[in-house]
Amino acid sequence: MQLLRIECLGKELRLEGSMAGWQQLFWDNQCVSQINAQATDEQDNANLHQFTLQSEQGELSVMLDVTLTWQPFKLDYCLAVNGQEVSREQLLEQDIAKQEVAVEAVQKKAKFSVVGLAALGFKLLKSAKVIKVLFAAGSLAAYSWLFSPQFAVALILCLVFHEYGHIKAMKYFGLKTKGIYLIPFLGGLAMSDEKINTRWQDVVISIMGPFFGLILSVVCLIAYWVTGLEILAGLAAFNALINLFQLLPILPLDGGHILKSIAFSVNSTLGLLACIAGAIFGIFISYYFGLALLGFLLLIGSVEIIFEYKQRHQSSLLPLNRYAQVVASIWYVGTVAALGGIIVWLAQSGIEALALPAQILSS
Repeated sequence: MQLLRIECLGKELRLEGSMAGWQQLFWDNQCVSQINAQATDEQDNANLHQFTLQSEQGELSVMLDVTLTWQPFKLDYCLAVNGQEVSREQLLEQDIAKQEVAVEAVQKKAKFSVVGLAALGFKLLKSAKVIKVLFAAGSLAAYSWLFSPQFAVALILCLVFHEYGHIKAMKYFGLKTKGIYLIPFLGGLAMSDEKINTRWQDVVISIMGPFFGLILSVVCLIAYWVTGLEILAGLAAFNALINLFQLLPILPLDGGHILKSIAFSVNSTLGLLACIAGAIFGIFISYYFGLALLGFLLLIGSVEIIFEYKQRHQSSLLPLNRYAQVVASIWYVGTVAALGGIIVWLAQSGIEALALPAQILSS
């Protein structure tokens, strides 16, 4: 991941590293120093990068002294040129979260790819606001055909509120958003123009969708107790069902991203094992309940697992510290328990409006 990005002699000096111990230092996108991974039980690592540069003034000796702590994250550095200190600073987790993502040090030669061409086409399409309207209209028509116009409106309301939770979290971290896209038969998608820098951002953005869904279900329950309208109880249960489904620990669902961020913050091996275990669990759930949609999502998730495997030693995301791992786990378990509790409580109440959510769950 990118640890440091500063100016040095009029050009960019960038330090890349991982929890495995390796570090690479780039000056103007050229690797000028490298430290290989070393087996060590120490949490703090002091590393010295030294290299020489040719300039109009002759040969310059550059030294970057780095002291790095991963849990909690802290990086102290001192940059010196010809023995004279030119920059010294301390970076914490919040500084990493605000960094811009660096360009690749080595530009790869472009290759023709059907998947890449499709991705480019979708990127061009999604830039037009009319696509949002078409997708929303398509979703409304699809769900009206499957169920009823009234239920389709309620379902879209649940999806939009869920995706708004993701958008709100993105904006909290200062990320530019492209809005919400409703995709027929697949749900919704909250999109951003920018990439995240930390796994804490991934956890918060992922869980805020289901958490907003929980809030909506609670509001519907309160409205049901006040008005006695059973349709509100049905909406509360169905909304809880949608968001509980999203919290399954399976990639690419929200729960899978939360599980991945927590596990990879411990180490890459545990992260991969957790992702694979989630996929196996997803296959079982898909087969047991006959959920064709989940089977389709598992195919997408398998691609993400392969990508994580290839990049396991070069993660660009700052891992969660111990405190954040505990908070994320409690937040996840608490949200799952609350959503599940709403469904179980309403299922035992004998409300007729719950027939449709129950039918969808068993179908």
